[in-house]
This record gives sequence, structure tokens and C-alpha cells, in this order.
Amino acid sequence: MDENFIQTMKLTFELAALTTLILLCIGIPLAYFLSQTKSRLKPVIEAFVSMPLVLPPSVLGFYMLLAFSPKNSFGAWLDEAFDIRLVFSFEGLVIASVIFSLPFMVHPIQSGFSALSSSLKEASYTLGKSPFETLWFVLLPNIKPSLLTASVITFAHTVGEFGVVLMIGGNIAGETKVASIAIYDEVESLNYAVANQYAFTLFVITFAILLFVYAVNKKMVRSEFR
Repeated sequence: MDENFIQTMKLTFELAALTTLILLCIGIPLAYFLSQTKSRLKPVIEAFVSMPLVLPPSVLGFYMLLAFSPKNSFGAWLDEAFDIRLVFSFEGLVIASVIFSLPFMVHPIQSGFSALSSSLKEASYTLGKSPFETLWFVLLPNIKPSLLTASVITFAHTVGEFGVVLMIGGNIAGETKVASIAIYDEVESLNYAVANQYAFTLFVITFAILLFVYAVNKKMVRSEFR
């Protein structure tokens, strides 16, 4: 198998795995907060979280490109203070992917928390459990299907990203060239056979992931009713 193909696919799945892991750490507390809060700011926060669903990826990528550029104040500050350059780097791709995939992680988990009976939390508090213990040992085990769905959808969505990663990362082989960019690049060069290799691989892997999620969720639902 071509070395460039292996390198590109490896980079793609590294980006998706790291993005999913980071978003799990961010998404769980954020989703829990949104499912419980009665704050007037809740609609504002939910709007910001959901914006990547409706905002064109090129728009989001453009503004992140401006923000991360060393020619602008924030990018210049990162460069001077920490020697960090996020434009056309893997680190920049990770940050862009985290922002762009945020709603795909938060929404399923928020729905899972909202569907739980309030008696679970109340019973846990009655037994002397802290809010953290209640979240970690009582609530999260009861929304496993939501956690699995959120993680897999986030992973699959990151694998298929194009507009944002192109704007932030460009097309640097071995550093920012992911599978979606490689497909576009090969089609533009009329290398349809190579483009099909990338596309078919993503198709098979994505189908296998979704099939796994549906099968596991179905098994979980059956076990709950036994």
C-alpha cells in the first residue's frame, strides 16, 4: 500500500481520535450544565454550541484563520509568548476540529441527561454522594448509549471534515493533509483511482463504525428491559 496513503489515513484518524477525546472532557460537563441549568443565558450558550451545525465551514474556518494568523493580535501573542503557530499546523487542526465538532458531542449527551429521571440525582444526594460522585457514578452509567453515540458521531464527523481543515491546515503532506483534503487533491489532479482508494476506505470505515453503534445501542436497550 502507498506510503502517502498510510500516512494520510493515520493522520486523519489521529486527528479524529484526539478531537473526540478532548470533546468528551469538554462535552460531558457542558452538556450536564445545559441539561440542568435554568439560567437566562442557556439559550445563548446553546446557540453558540449549535452554530457549527448551520454556519458554513468556510466561514468558521476563515475567522479562525484570521484569529490564529501571526499577523493578527491573538496569533502574534501566541507566537511571541509561547512560540505557538496554529495556522497550517496539526495543533491548529485539532483546535478547529474541536470547535467545529462541539455540537455533535454535546447534543446527544445533553439529551441523555435530560431524559433521566430527577429521582436518580435526588436519591444519590440523599445517600450522601457529592455532585461529582453523582455525575460520575450514577448519571453517566445511565446514559451509556448517548455517550457512545456522541463519541462515534464526533469521530466520524471529524474524519469527514473538509472546509475548516482546508482553511486552517492547508495541504501539507504528513502534517495537515487529511483524507478529505487528499480526495479533493487527487480529483483535482484527475487521479480518480487514488481518490477512490481514499473515498472507499472512509466509506467502509464509517459504515462499520455506525453499524457497531446501532448494534451496541440495540443490545443496551434490550438489556435495560430485561
